[in-house]
Amino acid sequence: MAKSTPVIYWDSSAILSALFTDAYSKTAKKWADTIGVHFISTLAYAEVSAVIARMKREHLLAETLVNAAFEVLTNGPWRRIFTWPAWNIVRTLSAKWPLRGADLWHLATAETLRKDFSELTLLTFDKRLKKAARGETLYNIRFADL
Repeated sequence: MAKSTPVIYWDSSAILSALFTDAYSKTAKKWADTIGVHFISTLAYAEVSAVIARMKREHLLAETLVNAAFEVLTNGPWRRIFTWPAWNIVRTLSAKWPLRGADLWHLATAETLRKDFSELTLLTFDKRLKKAARGETLYNIRFADL
């Protein structure tokens, strides 16, 4: 039986780990190098853009590094998707998982996308969101520990 191509939905924690060195960077970079379809949403793009801009304002990154981070965010392995979660899925998942609003949005969006991409994996390094993704079988163990 042939393996299916991974479809990976990146939340902002995963994108930030791919852009900046942290405890999860090695794993994020392995994911980025994985052949498959990589999605980022407008929400993830906005969250990461806000972090980069804050780092610039607070003089935590030189202008060159800010530009490099935006370049990778814009042209990295990701395909930008214009999607949003189904309203009923948001409500159902909000009752099931104690998540912050943006994390609930990412989980519900991934769940909504799964209708078209049954093999979808939600890539996150946020502990609560990862637990919820695993509970919804959106955190694919087969690919989780690259």
